[in-house]
Amino acid sequence: MAMVKWTGVYPAMLTPFTQNDTIDLPLFEKNLQAQIAAGVNGIILGGSLGEASSLTSVEKTALLLYCKESIKNDLPVIVNIAESTTQSAIQIAQEATEHGADGLMLLPPMRYKADDRETLEYFKAVAGSTPLPIMIYNNPVDYKIMVTLDMFEELASIPNIQAVKESTRDISNVTRMYNRFGERFKILCGVDTLAYESLCAGAHGWVAGLVDAFPKETVAIFRLVKAGRFEEALQIYRWFLPVLELDIHPKLVQYIKMAATLTGIGSEIVRAPRLITEGAERENILSIIDEAIANRPTLPEYLHL
Repeated sequence: MAMVKWTGVYPAMLTPFTQNDTIDLPLFEKNLQAQIAAGVNGIILGGSLGEASSLTSVEKTALLLYCKESIKNDLPVIVNIAESTTQSAIQIAQEATEHGADGLMLLPPMRYKADDRETLEYFKAVAGSTPLPIMIYNNPVDYKIMVTLDMFEELASIPNIQAVKESTRDISNVTRMYNRFGERFKILCGVDTLAYESLCAGAHGWVAGLVDAFPKETVAIFRLVKAGRFEEALQIYRWFLPVLELDIHPKLVQYIKMAATLTGIGSEIVRAPRLITEGAERENILSIIDEAIANRPTLPEYLHL
């Protein structure tokens, strides 16, 4: 089992599909190897970008097993849990443990807006069902439940709850978490458009979306910031920002799949009810991605940083 350090860049991997609506494992492998070559620090399966809500449990397990078989180094593989019931979340956690996952990313209960006590009991039950390290996904914008500082205070006594994917879209929350807990929780930025700012504020990592299309540029920004080469990182980030904004749109899956297709490591095929974009919407997104590719920056040598 690979050790999860919760630092660095963790791609929220896309799930590519064939025209027959099965998982396109060769294309998944192509993107996975691009991530590894770029220097990412872990892989996240079955997140929002991975179209988790449309995947069967059998498909999720197949992806995990394939990923573990394909990775020949100590890169950790994290499985996302986004379930409606405590029982199903525990089942996913235990199956992920059995099949070799190295860690879990855990959302609050889905569909039902649990209160603070219910959310905490849910987190505690899942954490108690597995020895795997856990990253709490705090995204009240999209999922309507805020994991507050007081709630993290209670979670701090649970040793395998180790990190937070910080997606509140409040940059100050990075500092609030640090001021309250010091290094107790690793903080990973979960919003592409706040990555540079979050890293400069002390975030330990970045759960990234556009890394699925631009892996080298994403990792370069992270490593340059952490090496104190802020101006170099900022210039790449400024180039990247119009594309990064695709990550905060309801159609982020379609848009980021478009970007990955244009950079040669993905396809646009999505699983219904999602549909490939068309018309003026499509032309607008293509123009953003094409502009970025046409002006893709020359990166400094960053892998040694």
